[in-house]
Amino acid sequence: MGNPPELYHKILNLPKDTSPQEIRAAYKNLVRKWHPDKHPASSKPEAEARFKAISEAYEALLDQQENRAVFGLCNDGRAGDRAVDAFGGIGVGLGLGAGAGARMERTRSDDLGIRIAPGTPAREFKKVYSSGNSGGRRAFAEFSSSIMRKAPPLERKLECSLEELCHGCKKEVKFTRDVVTKNGSIVKKEVSQMILVKPGWKKGKQIIFEGMGDERPGCLPADAVFTVSEKKHPVFKRVGNDLVLKAEVPLVSALTGWSFSFRLLNGKKVSCSFHDEIIYPGFEKIIEGEGMPIIEQKGARGDLKVKFEIVFPKQLTDEQRTGLAEILKGCC
Repeated sequence: MGNPPELYHKILNLPKDTSPQEIRAAYKNLVRKWHPDKHPASSKPEAEARFKAISEAYEALLDQQENRAVFGLCNDGRAGDRAVDAFGGIGVGLGLGAGAGARMERTRSDDLGIRIAPGTPAREFKKVYSSGNSGGRRAFAEFSSSIMRKAPPLERKLECSLEELCHGCKKEVKFTRDVVTKNGSIVKKEVSQMILVKPGWKKGKQIIFEGMGDERPGCLPADAVFTVSEKKHPVFKRVGNDLVLKAEVPLVSALTGWSFSFRLLNGKKVSCSFHDEIIYPGFEKIIEGEGMPIIEQKGARGDLKVKFEIVFPKQLTDEQRTGLAEILKGCC
């Protein structure tokens, strides 16, 4: 069929030099797993491609055995019977049709005892899931593509507010994907999915819907990938698991005492007072456990860091300068 035997073995998850009985057993297990009738609509295109590929790979290995049987018959007339015993009747019980389990039949071709398998599952499957004279090759092409190629992912942003990332929420996302129809054309289809945002998720987090992206002929359906992005917050900035709040303090308040209050992301009001402390440039107050949830540690949270920016006066009178110099003399 134009492909190396190693590829067929890879499709059936088999090592080289596998016995016919092992090939038969692997084929039966894989067709049970990937039979299209056992898959929902979302994964049916992948199942059909893989099922076709598995059947095509099995048929290729079967043809190799048939060729060996032919040469064996020319030599001692017994190898053909061994091939029949190894591969006959493998379709029974798989739900592939009455002809699927037919055994190899002896025919005459050019006066040689060549054995053919007109009713094997691989051959019967091509009648059902392939169309046209190139059905077998097309089936294998879809199979090999499904192993080696996948359509590029459909990528979208999932914008979340800091509150949503802190508390968690449900977000419905809608997107348009390309879908391959039965006649091979591509149409647009609108899809909606629900995403459960968990407390503590960070920007860059990816949510992947396997097989829900664009479809391309001969490829596995692409994945739909949503990447979390964080909306800018008017008060807080997230740094890892911590929250940072910047507060401006007038110079006189930084020196003589200051109080202010603010609300956390959950609405709780927090008050801070500085009467016995000097707020200097770079001064920072840490409120433990009031940051973002730490998703890797249940119940744990980061910290809230309040960073102060001191606002200096833009001008002073001569009298004010003299007074400040007198007051602050000897403080530094």
